[in-house]
Amino acid sequence: MRILLTGGAGYIGSHVALVLLEAGHDVLLLDDFSNSSRESISRVKDLASRTLDVIECDLADRAAADAALKKERFDAVIHFAGLKAVGESVAKPSAYYRTNLNSTLNLLDIMREKDARKLVFSSSATVYGTPAEGVERLDESQPSGTGITNPYGWTKAFNEQIIRDVQVAWPELEAVLLRYFNPVGAHPSGRIGEDPSGIPNNLMPFVAQVAVGRRDHLNVFGDQYPTHDGTGVRDYIHVMDLAEGHVAALERLTAGVETYNLGSGEGQSVLDVVKAFSEASGREIPYQVVAPRPGDLATTIADPTKANRELQWHTTRSLADACRDTWNWQSQNPNGFAGA
Repeated sequence: MRILLTGGAGYIGSHVALVLLEAGHDVLLLDDFSNSSRESISRVKDLASRTLDVIECDLADRAAADAALKKERFDAVIHFAGLKAVGESVAKPSAYYRTNLNSTLNLLDIMREKDARKLVFSSSATVYGTPAEGVERLDESQPSGTGITNPYGWTKAFNEQIIRDVQVAWPELEAVLLRYFNPVGAHPSGRIGEDPSGIPNNLMPFVAQVAVGRRDHLNVFGDQYPTHDGTGVRDYIHVMDLAEGHVAALERLTAGVETYNLGSGEGQSVLDVVKAFSEASGREIPYQVVAPRPGDLATTIADPTKANRELQWHTTRSLADACRDTWNWQSQNPNGFAGA
């Protein structure tokens, strides 16, 4: 298949592009490079020993998107494009709603005009909001679109609903919503990985930057949660497992809308990650405990049973693997792609 990847130059998109190329698919990558690097695409081509087509375009700009995609043909779309920092979304809600919703609306209109019926949407576990008391493992039957604590999460929930509503009006649309938990790791070559601009929003890249000397310590937000060591527990999924989940979802597409959790089904605490990364890197990770952040949950773990069963997809990589691969990436690229 020829597959359009929107936002395909980013962390997850670049790994998915590589897996798709290695699986024999043709890739058309669209990105505005506002929060990603052209170097990642160059490295994907090198790793795959194949080329791919690249379009620079802001998908939220309808006129630009129409012009960029007017003559393009594609069989399926994996939609990553959008702003993605939780904290920034609180500070800049209008930008998040405008960019993330318009990108999806424009894409769906263009897909229908081209009769391109297959869509995999990059969603997030943030759509579950604050789970009911006592619920730690989240399956797809849990309520979503309520109790969400930030605009980023709301844009994911709204986009899920937009896709469902469009499918009612366009019954031939085949859509899968993939709710990611906490992607971590890098390609085992160390050639591509997570390269956040500014201060990392996620734990693993922050720990990696401490290990490589870019930052002097890690802040641990709270150590009094009801967990085994008092720090927050999350479900960390290796980005290569996540990328393989997208290929599995593409193969599963049928008319309608299906939702799947992509996670490991296991929980690891902040201090578990610190210890595992220290072991993988051979470096001490200095940290200090600070006050918990408002809205942070004690524990969030995926129940991936539905994806295991229906997509025939399972995670195969451990937290230790993710730490090793992240360190391989960060130690080779201490300043990320900017150092290339």
